[in-house]
Amino acid sequence: MSVLVGKDTKVLVQGMGKTGRFHTDKAIAYGTNMVGAVHPSRAGQVEVFEGETDHSGVEGREDTYRVEVPIFRTVEEAVAATGADASVVYVPPPFAADAIMEAADAGVPLIICVTEGIPIADMVKAKRYLEDKNVRLVGPNCPGVITPKECKIGIMPGYIHTPGRIGVVSRSGTLTYEAVHQLTLNGLGQTTAIGIGGDPVNGTNFVDALTAFNDDPATEGVLMIGEIGGTAEEDAAAWITANMTKPVAAFIAGTTAPAGKRMGHAGAIISGGKGTAAAKIEALEAAGVVMAPTPTDMGTAMMEAMEKRSRK
Repeated sequence: MSVLVGKDTKVLVQGMGKTGRFHTDKAIAYGTNMVGAVHPSRAGQVEVFEGETDHSGVEGREDTYRVEVPIFRTVEEAVAATGADASVVYVPPPFAADAIMEAADAGVPLIICVTEGIPIADMVKAKRYLEDKNVRLVGPNCPGVITPKECKIGIMPGYIHTPGRIGVVSRSGTLTYEAVHQLTLNGLGQTTAIGIGGDPVNGTNFVDALTAFNDDPATEGVLMIGEIGGTAEEDAAAWITANMTKPVAAFIAGTTAPAGKRMGHAGAIISGGKGTAAAKIEALEAAGVVMAPTPTDMGTAMMEAMEKRSRK
């Protein structure tokens, strides 16, 4: 069982430049079904990927792989030819919002945008455009989505993930990697890890991911990673109180951040006394979430949350 992506997901790459090609190669090595790419100036060409299989990906695969990925002029043409049901965007920031809207217009149900630095005004336009489309956007400015040993869409290292019982949702890329590594080491593993990104205007939020994990029979608990800025974590706390049936652990980054100073992500800024780490921690604790005091305690906090639930 998986959330958002699995072994049957057919993935399209938007932007087959240096970054797109590098991560497409890693995805193929992991076992992801990369069916096509979109790059208007290279339409009609075929990109060949070959190398050694990542054996932490899909068991039973050959030691080496050789995959030909056709390149199309538009997303619409690519979807018609390949049946792609997911897209990953590596398009440069000035054009990335247009790429998201093009994928939505072509009916791609899942769009994952890795691109960082998209102007907020562009994302406001893109998000409004997606409102009447039956699509899900993950990102932008996110590491992507992975279901261990099935499908890797994004820039995360595959080898630290292992199939298991915990859903992971995070605003931070690097802390996502630390969290899944801890879950792997303590034997809990992951069902799916979702990086929702740190931008103030994005697609999938904590509540969306929590809803998906709550409905997934294979997910027994959720680890969420938030940070200062915005009210996404407080919104998640309210939803958890009203709806969550599974144990949740969390970590909030930025407890020592000064007010008014942006810390890393575009969305990680405390403004007008709102979006502080203390307010988020208080809200989540009130919702019964087990909080990790430091990044090194995330795996331990998840185990504590699971144990508390089993004792009830």
